[in-house]
Amino acid sequence: MAQAQPKEVGGYRLGKLLIEGKTKQVFDLPDAPDHCLLLNKDRITAGDGVKAHDLEGKAAISNQTNAKVFEILKSTGLKTAYVKIASPTAFVSKKCEMIPIEWVTRRLATGSFLKRNPGVPEGFRFTPPKQETFYKDDANHDPQWSEEQIICANFKVNGLVIGRNEVDYMRKATILVFEILEKAWALRDCALIDMKIEFGVDSDGNILVADVIDSDSWRLWPSGDKRLMVDKQVYRNLSTVTAADLDNVKRNFDWVKDQLDHLKPNVHHKVVIFMGSAADLDHCQKIAKVGRELGLDVDLRVTSAHKATSETLRVLQQYEDTHGALVFVAVAGRSNGLGPVLSGNTSYPVINCPPPSDKLVQDIWSSLSVPSGLGCATVVYPDSAALMAAQIIGLQDYTIWARLRVKQLEMATALRQADKKLNQTS
Repeated sequence: MAQAQPKEVGGYRLGKLLIEGKTKQVFDLPDAPDHCLLLNKDRITAGDGVKAHDLEGKAAISNQTNAKVFEILKSTGLKTAYVKIASPTAFVSKKCEMIPIEWVTRRLATGSFLKRNPGVPEGFRFTPPKQETFYKDDANHDPQWSEEQIICANFKVNGLVIGRNEVDYMRKATILVFEILEKAWALRDCALIDMKIEFGVDSDGNILVADVIDSDSWRLWPSGDKRLMVDKQVYRNLSTVTAADLDNVKRNFDWVKDQLDHLKPNVHHKVVIFMGSAADLDHCQKIAKVGRELGLDVDLRVTSAHKATSETLRVLQQYEDTHGALVFVAVAGRSNGLGPVLSGNTSYPVINCPPPSDKLVQDIWSSLSVPSGLGCATVVYPDSAALMAAQIIGLQDYTIWARLRVKQLEMATALRQADKKLNQTS
């Protein structure tokens, strides 16, 4: 349903209407180059628009839901088009040319998957998550496409040809988005059953998670119980739609929006880097820098297990009394008593990372050959210590886990791009 074009939204002067869909309008922003504004509508649809109703308040709920979801994704370092909320019903996004593919990830078999795959029982669990792609074509009901079809279509989007590398990135990023939000919703005992996302390409040729992610985008079952569903499927299932039915759908969407405020990890973690001497500060700062880039809360302390044993244990106890998740990193050269002493007096993980030295091969033996009953690990490089600490904290904090996954995704992408560039040059 078309609606009159406003001249300004949230202090942003609107340019031309770039595109209008069933539930939103996208406007150019003349004063913000390479950005656009997405304005939600109070409209709910299903079945490629065959079923459609006005739903007062949906635009604001969708806008807030989308903003909260993208803030979670942005906190992990994932590349997204979302910028910020502009008004109660609109948000600013990087301007993208959209790739005409819907990327669907499924944890449990339900809905259309069952119709397309007879014999698979409802609730069949996909491990790893099931990935499907659909070409955006309302006239033909968004037909399912294989990755090979996407590659062979040779889509050119904002100057970027969508080939095997680009498809591989989007597939991995789609599964990562699902698993991040699955872990987030698990904090509220809600099962994320499946969801769809879309990608766009910005003017620099970057592929970004784009468009909108709200209650139209997923199936969400509290306590894993389909009967308690709080997503758009409630509306899809209605044979007739009354005002009371629409109120119920709206309450569900509003509940989801409010629950998103509680999806931040509630673990109070700390990574404490103990150094045996202030001379090791440069080495320790390298560990801290990589750790903070991964979202770790890092402290640096100077203390010696040999020269100030009681003080070392006092500091250790202080952290144990005030934090729920802890990792200690011991930086000590020569005879490393620091790591083993920490390990022998705490139940939390200890990582030895001795400072560089001309006699490192000789010195590191004291970090490797620890007394029986101790479990401290030893790494040589500062970034390895930070990564290992993040992996430990990530067991309890999904945002740290997600930052590691994003880092792995970006490293793999960089290698593919370097290989592609080298072969093009050759």
